[in-house]
Amino acid sequence: MRNPVAVRDRLVSGPQVRLGFLVALFLALASFAAGADEPSFPALSGRVVDAAGILKPEERASLEAKLKAYEEKTSDQVVVATIPSLQDRTVEDYANRLFRAWKLGQAKTNNGALLLVAPNERKVRIEVGYGLEGALTDALSKVIITTAIAPRFKTGDYAGGINAGVDAMLSILAGDAEEWQRRGKVRSDEADPGQVIVFIILFFIIVLVVYRMNRGGRGGGGFVILPGPSSGGWSGGVSGGFDGGGFSGGGGSSGGGGASGDW
Repeated sequence: MRNPVAVRDRLVSGPQVRLGFLVALFLALASFAAGADEPSFPALSGRVVDAAGILKPEERASLEAKLKAYEEKTSDQVVVATIPSLQDRTVEDYANRLFRAWKLGQAKTNNGALLLVAPNERKVRIEVGYGLEGALTDALSKVIITTAIAPRFKTGDYAGGINAGVDAMLSILAGDAEEWQRRGKVRSDEADPGQVIVFIILFFIIVLVVYRMNRGGRGGGGFVILPGPSSGGWSGGVSGGFDGGGFSGGGGSSGGGGASGDW
């Protein structure tokens, strides 16, 4: 009579299980390494976090009131952040990490948006939560940066550029995107080549993993898929809410939608 333990060991030691374990181990180590090198973020003290100190108190208060009124009306959570340094990261990487660290938007709808300004590196980014990507598209975000924000930043008018960007974002989210669509379509060659390369690499990695799984056998057991940012697996739990006892994110996340620019 066969030893049931030995039979079980043989069943779970196939190539699929080994591949799944290696993939899971690799992703876990990559996640750990990324976490160890996590940049420092300013505290989410309000809807306007001016860590770079480029806004006057009255300018910050006016922006805060505008964003608060819009959030109370629609539940969409739009936040402005200025930072003194990107800490040797791309503006896309920093903005996405900051968005997920602050958990902007509501957990169920991911209806948050972030306008990030890094004046020392002369970079600006609109980061959009999953739930708002259909309205505040990558193309419209790019138009906002190139036509409303960057021209004012070039003259040193940070408050004017941020206000113009916020007004455009709120207008589009409210359903009035026609004006910004008329300002011009973004050319396909304006896409960030770095993002295109990363997408291509990730696509081929996924194809390779699926191909090797199919060669290993029919069974699907043992392959582990770690949670991504859309499932909240990287972002932690849901925080308290928008205004209860202090401002906070609602548990939302972003997958990298939006656009970047400089001046």
